[in-house]
Amino acid sequence: MNKPGVIDREGLNRLIQTLIGRGYQVVGPTVRDEAIVYDNVFSIEDLPAGWTDEQEGGTYRLKKRSDDALFGYTLGPHSWKRFLHPPERRLWQAQKDSLDFDIVPEQPDNTKYAFLGMRSCELHAIAIQDKVFIQSPHTDLHYQSLRQNALFVAVNCGQAGNTCFCVSMQTGPKVEAGYDLVLTEILDDSHHSFLIEAGSEAGKNILEEVKAGPAGAGEIKKAEEIVTNTAKQMGRAMETGNIKELLYENLEHPAWGEIAERCLSCANCTMVCPTCFCSTVEDVTDVAGDHAERWQKWDSCFTMDFSSIHGGAVRNSTQSRYRQWMTHKLASWQDQFDTSGCVGCGRCITWCPVGIDLTREVAVIRESTTCQEENFSGSEAQNENS
Repeated sequence: MNKPGVIDREGLNRLIQTLIGRGYQVVGPTVRDEAIVYDNVFSIEDLPAGWTDEQEGGTYRLKKRSDDALFGYTLGPHSWKRFLHPPERRLWQAQKDSLDFDIVPEQPDNTKYAFLGMRSCELHAIAIQDKVFIQSPHTDLHYQSLRQNALFVAVNCGQAGNTCFCVSMQTGPKVEAGYDLVLTEILDDSHHSFLIEAGSEAGKNILEEVKAGPAGAGEIKKAEEIVTNTAKQMGRAMETGNIKELLYENLEHPAWGEIAERCLSCANCTMVCPTCFCSTVEDVTDVAGDHAERWQKWDSCFTMDFSSIHGGAVRNSTQSRYRQWMTHKLASWQDQFDTSGCVGCGRCITWCPVGIDLTREVAVIRESTTCQEENFSGSEAQNENS
């Protein structure tokens, strides 16, 4: 939208104060409960200065950096989904009135969020949820209201985690679209600054108020080098070519049973996933029976009740539930929404208690299928030569 500018730490603080002054509830990364989570941010003092995270399958821990980077981490257990599509929300309430009752629908939430520190994969995840909640025939008015009022301040990744594979999914690490403002943190021995660019009219107006200085050619080049280096640091990779057909054609592959022996059906992967959208509804009432409420709550295809119908559970084994999750995420999601349901953030790998790695499981199925095809081709050639 305009030429990139540069701000320092105080300039970032000014940006936060500008957003608050415009009525936004600023939410960004902060340290709590030995993790980097998303919560209210009032100044740069709330950001995780000097902290990073180490991640591996089933492992997450905080670690001090050798510098004071404010965005020098990868991703924690939270995603922005918890703000736009909350874990719990009331749909309506009913009050008894003599022999009748009145139903009062819940009004859409009009909170103005400014999300600070969004990564490219997370912006892609929100774009996917937009397809589910806004661009489908049945619009979720609550999500739509929050989404329309939200402002996105993204950050280009300065490092990749051991469970990241956004390059494979073409979702990062460089922020390309869907943002209002984007920052690249530049930190060396001489200075600590942020290259800042606007991606919308709203972002441009805010940037003018923040009064960023002009960016030099050296700073622009340094920012580009940071993103390029991050793309080379991916801890995971996944071959996505023909993946839909691969999974559809291997629904009875023995790999599913091997995964089921380790899977706990705990649903951690779906809770931390930034694109999973399944929910259930619960009706509650008071003891007197005069007041009732209906609540929407996150649910998961890993829970037994989720697939229950009048005749019982459709997917009553761990094997069938994991297969449903992974084939939906990587294959049938493409049929439904014309996109993969995975953005390569790696959260499902990190937060799986037993470290199940969907990139590895896809590779196992692909490799065994390739070997079968090669053996078949070899046998066919041998028969022709006989």
